[in-house]
Amino acid sequence: MIEAARADSVHASLRAYKADADAAMAPYLPEREPWAHLYSLVRDYPGRGGKGLRPALCMAACGAVGGVPAQAARSAAAVEMFHNGFLIHDDIEDGSLLRRGLPTLHAAQGIPLALNAGDAMFILSMRPLMENLPEIGPGLTWLVLAEIEHMVRESVEGQAIELGWVNDNPAHLEDEDYFRMCLKKTCWYTTMHPLRIGALIGAGGRVPPDSLNSFGYFLGLAFQIQDDLLNLVGELHKYGKEIGGDVLEGKRTLALIHLQRSLPESRRRDLTHFLAKPREARDQAEMALILAEMQRLGSIDHARQVARFLAGAALAEFARIFGERPTCPHRRFLRDLIIFMIERDL
Repeated sequence: MIEAARADSVHASLRAYKADADAAMAPYLPEREPWAHLYSLVRDYPGRGGKGLRPALCMAACGAVGGVPAQAARSAAAVEMFHNGFLIHDDIEDGSLLRRGLPTLHAAQGIPLALNAGDAMFILSMRPLMENLPEIGPGLTWLVLAEIEHMVRESVEGQAIELGWVNDNPAHLEDEDYFRMCLKKTCWYTTMHPLRIGALIGAGGRVPPDSLNSFGYFLGLAFQIQDDLLNLVGELHKYGKEIGGDVLEGKRTLALIHLQRSLPESRRRDLTHFLAKPREARDQAEMALILAEMQRLGSIDHARQVARFLAGAALAEFARIFGERPTCPHRRFLRDLIIFMIERDL
């Protein structure tokens, strides 16, 4: 259990890193024509808030290896811009209705304009990476660009795996399948690459970025499982997306995979039939029954236990890399974030 003072410290650090990343991002979000149908939409999701986890990890890793976090601000901003572009496209692909407590961009503006805004965000995110050149030099600029290219490739492959599961409706996935999908869809993009990029910049390339991979992997998995749990049992006013939306979208979360293997055969067939329907045909009452079965058969508890195990593994990796006792605020943030991640309610 994370102490209240440590949780407050994590919140304060997230706000501070986010403010720096938002300030770095602002010059790359144009205020010009076409405003109504492009640039106002590009600014929509960043303007809704969010935790700023990815830029925080990038800037904290920079400071944790002895660098100045401000040197990583442009790269952190680019990662956050990619994130918002992915969110726009993911919401379309998933048929999501809410994002950060408001209608998704495609629900409010239509799919064509939302798609174009997402495309624009990807292109705009390249400029801060290019403008790294005078501050961190050509060698590190190239290495950061290579990290971004790998991040995007892994992310779209992971998204393809998840969308493929929704399309093909497999009934016998295992936890390990979920872990492999999350490595690609979540871990590289949410935790591993932000940490790697920050460490590259902070240490001038002297710290091998691969040394952070296990820490980022365990942290990213724990984050994703907790995010899945909040979608199932969270509070709408805190979570900002539809509760149970992952079930309605047919996503194979760890809890759903556990439920599929825990149900009796006849009920498993019913669940498979439900997941075969298009999203708009999936019934809220059936979704509520599925959520109740997840509670009754221990699927929610199973996911929580796995998240806690992964958090423990992340703590062990943190100690291996940085030592048991953090020696600077950035290392302290990274350590405290681990437990905060699996106990957060938003």
